[in-house]
Amino acid sequence: MTQVAAPSPARLARHDLSSRQVLWAALGVMALVTALDLVDGALGAPFSVGFVLVVLTAPLAVERGGLFPTGLLPPVLLVVALVIVAVVAPEAIAPDGLPTDVTRAGRVLAGTIDHGVTLVVGHVLALLAVGLRLAADTDD
Repeated sequence: MTQVAAPSPARLARHDLSSRQVLWAALGVMALVTALDLVDGALGAPFSVGFVLVVLTAPLAVERGGLFPTGLLPPVLLVVALVIVAVVAPEAIAPDGLPTDVTRAGRVLAGTIDHGVTLVVGHVLALLAVGLRLAADTDD
């Protein structure tokens, strides 16, 4: 009879991505999520959920040495996504009470404020994932 054993953590660690790979993957997935959410002309819940999932997944996919950049990823990723949206489709960033003649920089700022809860939730979850990865690592 053959026994099936779970792969060892060392064997699983070979599949971790470098920090550069994870950052490019996060940027690509966030671009895809943003493009799909812009189909209706506005940023909404899919953008927020996609953002949280991307920033939570990044620390889980990166090698141990690349955890620091994934801890810094959430605010940078949100601002980059909003800057691109402000350039490509500025009308998509339109929180309640935003004047129609606001500049692109004003739209990025308004979008960052409007998605503030999303940013906080995503960043806290990403930092918890980094902390759990560090706590679960038995190699010194």
